[in-house]
Amino acid sequence: MGNTPRKYALVGLVLAMAAGAAGTAVAEEKKDWGAYKVGDKRSGYTYAAPETRAMQDDNFQNPAMLWAEAGEELWNKVDGEAGKSCASCHKTPDSMKGVAVSYPKYVAAKKGLENLEQRINRCRTENMKAKEWKYESKELLGMTVFVRHQSLGMPVNVKVDGEYAPFFEKGKAFYNQRRGQLDMACKHCHEDFAGTQIRANLLSQGQGNGFPLYRLKWSGVGSLHRRFRGCNKQVRSTPYGYGSDEYLALELYVMWRGQGLPIETPAVRN
Repeated sequence: MGNTPRKYALVGLVLAMAAGAAGTAVAEEKKDWGAYKVGDKRSGYTYAAPETRAMQDDNFQNPAMLWAEAGEELWNKVDGEAGKSCASCHKTPDSMKGVAVSYPKYVAAKKGLENLEQRINRCRTENMKAKEWKYESKELLGMTVFVRHQSLGMPVNVKVDGEYAPFFEKGKAFYNQRRGQLDMACKHCHEDFAGTQIRANLLSQGQGNGFPLYRLKWSGVGSLHRRFRGCNKQVRSTPYGYGSDEYLALELYVMWRGQGLPIETPAVRN
């Protein structure tokens, strides 16, 4: 009896998804999406409304470019006891081209994964002798957007074998595990019902190639881990912390799901 409300909630959500199948014209339109579709993999760009795509495509309309500009300013700003800036070691931003495609990466010293946000902060603490930036701060989001933007259009290419394998399996298990009061897994929305209208939203494959991105709902830029936390809350599950081992493993798995899709940072989504 104790599980009955949860079961009804799940059944209701599934029925709503099924009922919305007729409203998937935007997602299912016969269109050559070019690099935004690789085999069965589709970027969230292909699920977005035309006006949202237009906003992303035009750097003058894309509001997230303000974060990229802030990141560019920080690139040249001296900070910390070492008296260095990012440019002191890496010179021009062009040196970051191709860097973002392979994150998260395995770091032997910590015997675990490290995403780009954490790598930026490690540069700050180890090389600049500066304080870490907080997750979701304008500084860390700005620098992450700026660095990833240097790889714009390059295909995601993460490793999942060797020392990455146990973390990949952990992320895969997380993705497929039911959780929360709604007893749902990531796969239910982003695999089983991708392309289906649910309430006012068109479910996408939940790809990570555009993060950090500008979300209209947020009226701002957010990280992939912020999106993970939001999804957990939506199924009424307690979210994990930013940069947690659980989310790092999930990030690796999600990026692998989008292997070959282009880096779009900063993307624009609903």
